[in-house]
Amino acid sequence: MSTTAARRAGLVAASAALALLATACGGSDDGAKGAEVKGDSTAAASAAAAPAAEPLTAAELEKAALAQSDVKKGKVPAKLAATDDIAKGRIKTDKAACLPLAYAQAGVAQGEPVATVKRSWMGDAKPPAAGTKPEDALVASLDREKMLVTLASYKDGGAEEALKALSAAVEKCPGGFTSTVDSDKTPYVKAVATAAPKGGDEGAAITLTMDAGDGVKAPAKLVAVRKGATLVTFSAINFATAATGKDFQVPADVIAAQMGKLG
Repeated sequence: MSTTAARRAGLVAASAALALLATACGGSDDGAKGAEVKGDSTAAASAAAAPAAEPLTAAELEKAALAQSDVKKGKVPAKLAATDDIAKGRIKTDKAACLPLAYAQAGVAQGEPVATVKRSWMGDAKPPAAGTKPEDALVASLDREKMLVTLASYKDGGAEEALKALSAAVEKCPGGFTSTVDSDKTPYVKAVATAAPKGGDEGAAITLTMDAGDGVKAPAKLVAVRKGATLVTFSAINFATAATGKDFQVPADVIAAQMGKLG
């Protein structure tokens, strides 16, 4: 790997710490298998027939949110870092129809929830093999996933509408869009819906592709799962693939742990 690519990998890690997903996105359909994500085509129909669920309160969402004790690997901070809590008003897109995708990738709840709770999860670092070149060791040290987990509860069918808006945005923005957080612009060249996840009443999985420069197309993954009146969105990146363009798998066990707490 070139020194330039190694330097870019380091910059990706730094920018991710400062502005979460302002620098990572993209991928292929194959990588979405990590979410595992084989959908049930009858989920939406049966959900529509069910009576509307009562929204969870902020206290109930806090209790249901992912905690360190729920995962076997990685870290779940007890308190979300300020740099991971991007306010909705800071996010803009050049195409209004694509805004739900930008919100989901930044860990911002869709629509107007009655309560929202956020968590983050960071995978464990993988030590490089003995004898690895320094520049390759740097990239190896960045080969770990980070995921924002956003729980939002809605009244009057708002969770269903929020998920529907996210799915509609993929259909309207297949050729990508540009997302801006404050003054930082991120160009996405592709948005693709992948196999919907299990673990709730209905869900969606999306792969975005970002133009990271120097010919690199980098992956970011979105997974959204509705359980009753609660919509949980997972926004995942891998720091190393943001520099190399290689695909990665969404941590399916973390998603399963979170959805398991919702019952």
